[in-house]
Amino acid sequence: MRLYSCENRSAAEAGMIYSALTRLAEPLLRLQSTLGGQDALRERLVMDARPVAADIWIHGASVGELTSARTIIEDLARDFSVLVTTNTETARQMVTGWGLAARLAPMDLPGTMQRFLNAVHPRLQVTIEGEFWPLRSRELARRGIPQTMIGARMSAKSAGNWGRFPRLIRPILERVEALSAQDALSEERLLRLGARPAAILPKLDLKLLGPAQISPPVDSAARDMTFLAASTHEGEEQVFLDAFVEARKQHSDLRLILAIRHPKRGDEVANLIEQRGLPVIRRSQGAEDGPVLLVDTLGEMARWYAAAGLCFVGGSLNDRGGHTPWEPAAYQCAILYGPHVSNFPDAYAALTAADAARQVTVDSLQTSLAEILAQPARIRAMGHAGRNVLDQRVGAPDGLVTALRDLAKRAV
Repeated sequence: MRLYSCENRSAAEAGMIYSALTRLAEPLLRLQSTLGGQDALRERLVMDARPVAADIWIHGASVGELTSARTIIEDLARDFSVLVTTNTETARQMVTGWGLAARLAPMDLPGTMQRFLNAVHPRLQVTIEGEFWPLRSRELARRGIPQTMIGARMSAKSAGNWGRFPRLIRPILERVEALSAQDALSEERLLRLGARPAAILPKLDLKLLGPAQISPPVDSAARDMTFLAASTHEGEEQVFLDAFVEARKQHSDLRLILAIRHPKRGDEVANLIEQRGLPVIRRSQGAEDGPVLLVDTLGEMARWYAAAGLCFVGGSLNDRGGHTPWEPAAYQCAILYGPHVSNFPDAYAALTAADAARQVTVDSLQTSLAEILAQPARIRAMGHAGRNVLDQRVGAPDGLVTALRDLAKRAV
């Protein structure tokens, strides 16, 4: 009991220090917003227009988090009034376009949080993925407003950083009444940092909800012989082009779609294509087909995933952490990837274990590509296996929505 009391006292002291610092910062920020005419800062300080009242306050950091949770947000909005906050003006505009009330999130400052909560008076607060603010947490608890987290994510790096400040993070997590983690590792780290086992709900990876709703294209010989290099970065394109040139000696109908991550590199990559004696056919010039199609545009990736039976996920040959494999899996693409997938290690491990994906290196890409192209049935089998992994992992949002509804109904 003595140890428990000491821990509580230490947490309270840490909270008092944080509160004192924020009390000092708030008037300076208010002055800055007034002198500088910074509308966004004034909105975040809740200085002008009052927030609308709402039953549920939902917060997501930016476009990605809110997009992934759109299905759940709109389900809740059918039964309750909802206010969505975010840290970016782009995301605020996006949510407004959905027909929902949205504004920039209040800063974690004493007066700001009180003005915000006095106006909104929510019955439930929902955080998407994870932001941890001491004053927000404490003020919600003081007012008896249940706090929840959905798609909660905690990377190893973030867990290590927060682990250095247990007196701040533990009280925040202990106040969370319902927590649905994105994956098993995140759940484990959040429990270790202070989340209560009784608060844990079934895991749900919000970012898989969208891909799981995609209807995959039918298998075809054209898809079998179309190789997509998706979201490639500098230093990767020449590797794919060399592998393509070699593979085409055995498969004259092979097609390469080279979808670069940054369209501004279009001229640079076009030069790489030209150096190999291949025709330069660019999507930015209206082209749609060719032995090598350089996609130097944005917003059409779904089209290219649907066209390809075999996909390499870029950002993984060079150490950029790799991009998500779930979109190509949704379209039933056989997946190749490089050794650098630190952004999605669990996802790639699961797909590889199911024989839906294969890791390659700069040196082994040509050999692996030749082996897979020689077995069209293998391409299709890998694609179907990847889609099965996605469908098994996505989880069911209905139970989570029901739990959130029940909390909102019980709250006074």
